[in-house]
Amino acid sequence: MLANTVNVTSVRGRDSCATLLLKGWCYIPDFIIKQQSKETIYEQIIFQIKLLIANGELKVGDILPSVRNLAKSLEVSTLSVQRAYTELKKDGIIESVEGKGYFVSESLNKSSLKDALLREVEDEAKRIIQIAKQNGVELTELQEIIKIFWEDI
Repeated sequence: MLANTVNVTSVRGRDSCATLLLKGWCYIPDFIIKQQSKETIYEQIIFQIKLLIANGELKVGDILPSVRNLAKSLEVSTLSVQRAYTELKKDGIIESVEGKGYFVSESLNKSSLKDALLREVEDEAKRIIQIAKQNGVELTELQEIIKIFWEDI
């Protein structure tokens, strides 16, 4: 499900989120939560926030939606969002400012974040390749499937 627009406020004179729609409103692009995923909701949130940062859609100092607003827009529990934010904070990816909210960390090492995301992609690729091999899918068929999805997404 695609997230709705989330109301937040601009802090520290920066844009309120990755893409500013109206002053005080932000949007998390292509933020999709799959209820039937093998990954927990909070893991999906973590991955997607890391991806937005690695792709430059969220920048250092950008404010994230409040726990309550993000949970409401994604139709998930506030506990899931809070756990995701706690993990991201523990990893130094985001920071919190008392009474202001959560921000992309000023001390973020973007290259190490990109490396971590690539490792996650490699792990998923290995899993997909194993499934393909177990089911007799040829490499050329798998490449064609990937190409089709790559162009569609």
